[in-house]
Amino acid sequence: MKKGCLFAAPFAFLLCAFFLCFPSFGQSNPYQITPILQEAYADVFKLKVSSAKLLLQKEKASVSSKAFALYVEDYADMVTLLVSDEKRLFEQLVANEDKRLEELDDFPANSPYQRLWQAEIRLHWAFIKLKFGKEVSACWDIIKAYRLLEENAKQYPDFISTYKSLGLLHVMIGSAPQNYQWVTKLLGLRGNIPQGMREIQTVIQKDKLFAPEAKLIELLLHAYILSYSEAENARLLTLAEGEKDNLLLHFFGTTVSMKDGRGEQALRILNQRPLGAGYLAFPFLEYLKGELLLQKGQYDEARNHLKTFLGQYKGQNYRKDTYLKLFLSHWLENDETLAGPYLERVLSGGTAYVEADKFAEKFAQSFKKKEISAQQKTLMRARLAFDGGYLPEAMTMLKPLQENAFPSLRDKAEFQYRMGRLFQRQNRSDSAIGHYERAIALSDPASF
Repeated sequence: MKKGCLFAAPFAFLLCAFFLCFPSFGQSNPYQITPILQEAYADVFKLKVSSAKLLLQKEKASVSSKAFALYVEDYADMVTLLVSDEKRLFEQLVANEDKRLEELDDFPANSPYQRLWQAEIRLHWAFIKLKFGKEVSACWDIIKAYRLLEENAKQYPDFISTYKSLGLLHVMIGSAPQNYQWVTKLLGLRGNIPQGMREIQTVIQKDKLFAPEAKLIELLLHAYILSYSEAENARLLTLAEGEKDNLLLHFFGTTVSMKDGRGEQALRILNQRPLGAGYLAFPFLEYLKGELLLQKGQYDEARNHLKTFLGQYKGQNYRKDTYLKLFLSHWLENDETLAGPYLERVLSGGTAYVEADKFAEKFAQSFKKKEISAQQKTLMRARLAFDGGYLPEAMTMLKPLQENAFPSLRDKAEFQYRMGRLFQRQNRSDSAIGHYERAIALSDPASF
């Protein structure tokens, strides 16, 4: 595959497969995936939305309407809204879902592509609606998308593209907690993790168009639902380093690395991301860098990036958490005067929809009630270092201390818990168990 081209000329193969396996539409094939449309799709996948839109305009000017163009336009809406987190923009664009689905209804129904693009568009908007707090509508989109994809798989079992998102849904539904399984069954949703992973692997191996996206989906499922091993991490690095101009892959490479406690790896991937006006504005990357530097104890640099994020960001999520991080960057340096105003902004600014903001608000409320002692500074420094994978540094902070260094039972319990986590991460389970047992004993309501 040539560098700079995400999808290496699968056009001829796709056309041959299409005309051999599926109905002919004469001279004007509305389901044709032209080279220009493939390039536009590749650009959206890289977060080059402006260039993708120019390519779509060029395509519309030269050929009749194409179903895949609707899919690419919708994909561009999805990444734009998820990256910007801008509610006003969501309200402007939300009508596009029904409009595009209605357009697809006018295309010939005797092709698996019609259901595929209808399902994909519904999934796009499900992810968007979840981001903006429209959970009920998002759930209905997921249910409808699942049914469209299942019907496609039954009628056209050899149509591989169906299985990119169907495999994803099979894994996600299959991983639902046991006490929710009756709900999915009642709605007619059948999950199966091994089946879903096999379906995604089939797309990786046999579908040139969707293989890169399927590779990313597979890694994200391992990172957030299944298990994430060194083998998966090696694939993540190969994916990010193999597509140096793909900002989306660098974003996910950063977030997955952070989730797995690989702070240095995350910083390296983030610092190597492609830059330039051709990419979608992505202020959240500044937030991520600020968080990584805070974990590393580089407070002044962390503040610079967190403030840049607040200056560029137009959404409401992660504002409380950012103010908390700015508070911590001063508080952990024992500068209470500069720290205080940020704590007030945690309580007055942003929303408390995502978990990070909920935690920030709870922390600020506890601090105002004087439930967080000065000794918590050591525990917080160790916690941040642990989250970044800086285990020796975290151990150096905590190992010289004893439980009696902390006056409150709450702090004593957290100290034992943090020690347990450190030993566990270092594969020293025997040492970890004693600390966990002590933390549980100290957390017993009867102890307070």
